Amino acid sequence: MSTHTKSRVQLAVFLLMVATCGGQIVRNAVASPVTEPVGADVKKAERDAKSRLGGTDTRDALPVVSASIIGGNGIVEPADRETNVAAQVSAVVRQVLVEEGQHVKKGDLLVQLDDTVEQAALLSAEAELAGERAQLNRVLRGSRVEDRDAANAEAQAAKARADLSAGVLARTEQLAKTGAATPDELERARRQAQTDDATARASNARFRAAESGSRVEEVAFQRARTQAAEARAAQARAQLERLAVRAPADGEVLQVRVRPGELYSAQSSGALVVMGDTSKLRVRMDVDERDVARLKVGASAYVTADAFGERRFSGKVVEVGRRFGRKNVRTDDPIEKNDTKVLETVLELEGTPPLVPGQRVTSFVTL
Repeated sequence: MSTHTKSRVQLAVFLLMVATCGGQIVRNAVASPVTEPVGADVKKAERDAKSRLGGTDTRDALPVVSASIIGGNGIVEPADRETNVAAQVSAVVRQVLVEEGQHVKKGDLLVQLDDTVEQAALLSAEAELAGERAQLNRVLRGSRVEDRDAANAEAQAAKARADLSAGVLARTEQLAKTGAATPDELERARRQAQTDDATARASNARFRAAESGSRVEEVAFQRARTQAAEARAAQARAQLERLAVRAPADGEVLQVRVRPGELYSAQSSGALVVMGDTSKLRVRMDVDERDVARLKVGASAYVTADAFGERRFSGKVVEVGRRFGRKNVRTDDPIEKNDTKVLETVLELEGTPPLVPGQRVTSFVTL
């Protein structure tokens, strides 16, 4: 095949390929879309367009507001917020005495931590205190009647021995003058008389002490020892009580975060039990900074929740915050404006609605 013929064939193939691709492009351009967009996608596209153009953000997660309604997202909480009940010390959890949903009274035992060592320390301190109190009673009462009688008899016996020794000394001195007693016998008689006289005086002093009772200094010293023992017992009792975690107020147990056998750390484990007063429920609502001028305590309000459809739970505004902050409740919408400043507003709901603390709701305040 000649070179001229080969070039013509290649040109024809190229023109055929170009015509085929151009035809496909034209058919795609005039064809209908394969899939129709759903309503949610259309709404989201419209929101994206308005957001890019600086329009009003009309996300479905937020209520439609008007001059007579303020809307915002909120979260359900107990009447006085949640209480995170924790222990002051680290220890192994020995027993959990409550369940989630259980109502408790102030002072009820919630969790018992291991207290074996503290129990032994308390028994030792109480035994020491009992001993010091017994000693104080003995000091205050002084000697018994029997002890005083024994001291008196001992003093009388010692005096009799001293009198006898003095008589023997006097006779020995008379005999020594006549030579009937040796100087050595005289010296022994004199020493014996001195010894018996000293013994008699000591016995008499002990008898007088038994008669007069304990000294003021001894009583004060023993009182101080008893008070120190009482303080040690109170300290041991307080150490033991720190391992018994009790309810700080009446309320409902919302969450139990530990199980028996786990090691609880007071520095890093957080709360043992979360509880709150669910006799009344409140909603902590985020109000946009542009709407705060219209807020007032006592205004009517209501909330809705996805779980209950269009059902409304009525309430009223009971508290308006005094400081702006960041949003507390955030939706999953990717175009949500998280840098908006909000003012916390608390709504108190009427009756006992079937809402759960921590549940997200949409809140409305009517003006």
